[in-house]
Amino acid sequence: MAIIVKTENPEGLLREIKRAIDEGSTELWSYDSSGDFSHTPDRWINRAWLRPELGDGELMFGILGTKDEGMTTSLYSAYHACFIEFLLTYLDKYFVTAAATAKKTAPDYF
Repeated sequence: MAIIVKTENPEGLLREIKRAIDEGSTELWSYDSSGDFSHTPDRWINRAWLRPELGDGELMFGILGTKDEGMTTSLYSAYHACFIEFLLTYLDKYFVTAAATAKKTAPDYF
């Protein structure tokens, strides 16, 4: 259940994601001091995080669950779908494709 974003500049895309959040382009996402992203609506905040990982020609995001709550289909689908929507809405000029895997995939952490 990872997000894989194909891009010529993974580091640049990650920088642009954080800039969009910092500048208030979206209020639906935040990131913490570890660089992990959380969906901020009350229903989803701090129930999971997306951890970025730089690859060759791609930026991947593995999902991290909490110790108290198991990873559910609705939780991972909300995080994946809403994050890809954020990328398409605000950062489409920085990548070629964005996809989500259907099963647990490296770099997932649950």
